[in-house]
Amino acid sequence: MEKPKILVQLDSDPQASPFDAVVAIDAGVDQLLQYHGIDTAQVQGLVHDAMFPRTDDLSRTAIFVGGSDVATGEQLLQQVTESYFGPIRVSVMMDSNGANTTAAAAVLAVSRHLELAGAHCLVLAATGPVGQRVVRLLAGEQAQVRVASRKIERAENVCERVRVAVATAELTPVQIVNSEELKDAMEGVDVVVAAGAGAVTLLPEEVRKSCASLKVVIDLNAVPPLGVEGLEMTAKKEQQHGAICYGAIGVGGTKMKIHLAAIQKLFTANDLVLDAEEIFAIGQELERQSSVS
Repeated sequence: MEKPKILVQLDSDPQASPFDAVVAIDAGVDQLLQYHGIDTAQVQGLVHDAMFPRTDDLSRTAIFVGGSDVATGEQLLQQVTESYFGPIRVSVMMDSNGANTTAAAAVLAVSRHLELAGAHCLVLAATGPVGQRVVRLLAGEQAQVRVASRKIERAENVCERVRVAVATAELTPVQIVNSEELKDAMEGVDVVVAAGAGAVTLLPEEVRKSCASLKVVIDLNAVPPLGVEGLEMTAKKEQQHGAICYGAIGVGGTKMKIHLAAIQKLFTANDLVLDAEEIFAIGQELERQSSVS
């Protein structure tokens, strides 16, 4: 008799995310075990307790690391993998704040309309949790990325972190605190991804209209006022001012498909570690399947 699929949700927040729980159930998980307020000191015991009852069938248990703090999620993921004993391990996925699945969906949307290798991209609010992942994935696809922040030191820090993961990354830190600096940062870019917090407009419509080179615009903020002025959150492949545009909900359908597929993939083996690049690869495979069907 096949054992039920059990997903252990480790969430750093005071309450475990209902969003992540709903997606897990929709992905076909038979039993969801939720733990909230998790810190690194608690991880090893939980991982061992999840692994040891099923050493004969470890692929039917998996771990999901969530919560709103991506830096904490990274630490939890590292602690999970350090808790394994040789082949005694279970697959794990990290998607704190939805950063990995959202970034993967955004970069996939860009890739539908131009070649990423060599593309000139600007990521606004690149120091945030999703922005950092967008920078990392674009860099991994050999795009030339301008990493924007209100403080140049923060932009430089993100560049340093991404170069650790992507040695060949072509990154330029930029500071944007006014419209003139924004116009300078947008000069010659093919792509703009606005990855800021909710209710903050990062790209005024007037500035967007003035950028003749712009081919793709993506706004990942779904809370009004939106990150890209004049771009509705539901926009999907919408032509505006000579560029193809996506709003947060327009990208969201792809994000959900990737999230579901990633959860399902966890139960195909017991040794998967799904972080930014692995989750992006799942999205790429979904795109290939869609183009064939």
